[in-house]
Amino acid sequence: MFGKKKTVSQIDKEQLELIKTAQKRIRQKKRLYIHFVIFLIGAVFLILANTVLGIGKDFQIFKIDWFVFAIGLWLFFFIYHLFNVFVTHKFMGKDWEEKQLAKLVNKQKDKIEELKTTYLKDAQTDVISKANKDLVTQVKQNKKTDSEITIIVAAGEDNAIGKDNDLIWHLSDDLKRFKSLTEGHHIIMGRKTFESFPKPLPKRTHIVISRQEGYKVPDDVIVVNSIEDALDAAHKDKSPYIIGGGEIYKQAMDIATKIELTRVHATFENADTFFPEIDPLLWKVVKKVPHDNDENHKFAFTFYTYERI
Repeated sequence: MFGKKKTVSQIDKEQLELIKTAQKRIRQKKRLYIHFVIFLIGAVFLILANTVLGIGKDFQIFKIDWFVFAIGLWLFFFIYHLFNVFVTHKFMGKDWEEKQLAKLVNKQKDKIEELKTTYLKDAQTDVISKANKDLVTQVKQNKKTDSEITIIVAAGEDNAIGKDNDLIWHLSDDLKRFKSLTEGHHIIMGRKTFESFPKPLPKRTHIVISRQEGYKVPDDVIVVNSIEDALDAAHKDKSPYIIGGGEIYKQAMDIATKIELTRVHATFENADTFFPEIDPLLWKVVKKVPHDNDENHKFAFTFYTYERI
């Protein structure tokens, strides 16, 4: 009896909100209905007041009886009330406000994510820039000790250097020059360039840059994770050569002191790997040897030697 508590019906917040909204809509529609009834009665009264009772019978605006303007103005307010109930409150009510707020919040979230991405990219760029500066410092130190870091490459007029991890041309004199320059030295390359060889080139120490864990190579081949480590591995060589591929060349452009370029005088639309542009403000040609095409060389080419300014 006295110990029992009265059972209290529980209505969750969502149901309560729906009830309140329904009650509000009922009140709005009641007020609109009353407005409509008053408008009809008022319009009839204004017409009778003018035509039967003669109130303002001679008063006209632009030759139109005054009650027409009064009814028109009242009709305007009624239409506004109608629009407000069935359009503004229905389609731009609380639900609409919440949807608009949600859209704004999502836009802000997207903006924050974009800013985060930009910040991370800038941070990565700063790290790469710092690494390049360190390498440039290392290059300057190498210059003091008469050490050269040389890029050796053959590229078309459009800077094409290969397709499907292979050369697009076969120029025997260019291959002979590559052999004569690199024999007895460390040659630095990416994994794909190394894999393009049938076997390691004789009389050269191969340094392969790869991020693959446990990458298998012959015992006399050195595997490193970065171009910085490759230069450290070749520190005893006074003239190590960087021989490709495209990404390794890009990294090496800031640190090399010399470029041995074979410029093949043709363009190759089917190429998929390219050499970076050589900035004439940073590099100067110190040697140039042209070579015409012949029965052993399909394309004419020129040997260029560049040194950093």
